Amino acid sequence: GNQLRADASSGAEHNGPLDHVLALAHVAPPLVFHHQDERFGRHLDALIVRTVPGVGKAVKWNSPFYGVEDQGGWFLSFHCFTKYVKVTFFSGTSLRPLPPGESKHEEVRYLDIHEDDQLDEAQLAVWVTQASQLPGWGKA
Repeated sequence: GNQLRADASSGAEHNGPLDHVLALAHVAPPLVFHHQDERFGRHLDALIVRTVPGVGKAVKWNSPFYGVEDQGGWFLSFHCFTKYVKVTFFSGTSLRPLPPGESKHEEVRYLDIHEDDQLDEAQLAVWVTQASQLPGWGKA
């Protein structure tokens, strides 16, 4: 279904969103994406779940969607293509700094992570935190 479900396994307490995001920057060495490596998708999922405790998840169109029930919809999705992963921020034009990828949809911004790119996990976590606090897209 399309219902948001809280992830009970992520019930850790944090001092605040910024402290939590800053702590994530030191969790692991930089991740390098290799195409067709499903571990990258799992790693990205884990980063989102750590960054937004209680995040709801659903799969639509073979892509994971993430939402916060209080915000009424989805704030992020990603899709694993053969040679890159496309992260979609549904309210991306409200994020700072602006994610680099433009969209034909007015508020959407993308982050494309190509094979052998070094992922800036600290920046991604900041965007995920910001996005999770904005009104959601669609009917979650």
